[in-house]
Parts: sequence; C-alpha cells; structure tokens
Amino acid sequence: MKKIDRKIHKIDATDKTIGRMASAIALILKGKNKPEYQPHLDCGDIVEVVSINKVKFTGKKLEQKKYFSYSGYPGGLKVRAMKDVLEKNPGEVLKRAVREMLPPVRFRGAMLKRLIIK
Repeated sequence: MKKIDRKIHKIDATDKTIGRMASAIALILKGKNKPEYQPHLDCGDIVEVVSINKVKFTGKKLEQKKYFSYSGYPGGLKVRAMKDVLEKNPGEVLKRAVREMLPPVRFRGAMLKRLIIK
C-alpha cells in the first residue's frame, strides 16, 4: 500500500465568511483536491487556519443561529447562541461548520484532527 503524503495548507480567515471557508476546508480534509482521491480512503491534507477571531458574519447569524446539545436525559437540551460560542471559543464555530460538511464515516474524527485552528 502506498503511503499518503499530507501537505499543510495555511488559510487566513481575515474577512472570510464561515460557510465558504468551511466548505473549502472540508474539501481539502477529504482529499477531493487530489487526483488519487477515493471516497473510502482517508487521503486528505492538513489545514491550518490563522486569525479566526477576524472572521466575518453576514446577516443576523450572531443573534439568531443556535447550537444545540442533548445529554440524552429528559430536560437535558442545552441551547447556546452563536454569539456566546464565538466569545468563548471562536474556533468552535468553524470546527462545528466543518464537521457538518464532512461525510458521516468512521474516519471523520481523524479528518477533524487534521484541522488546526490558531
């Protein structure tokens, strides 16, 4: 089996929208930008995102978009606004967006580990 060589892609998040940046990152993490891409193999590259706190949002996403987490217990639904998540950890917004754009396969976690947010 041939060894996969992974390159490092550096992306500057200054004045870029989260969704467009997340779809480009997901494409690189999956490896669809390579000619040897196969859907059942994890052949993606490493992505490093810098200056995530300077990212741009359009519309009223900061007030209206909500993130949900459910513990599995009755009454265990937690709701947080995007503004609160962004203040606490700006990289979490991008990581969640990229996670939902990756396919739900066994190696999705391994792909997300190659996303480095600074």
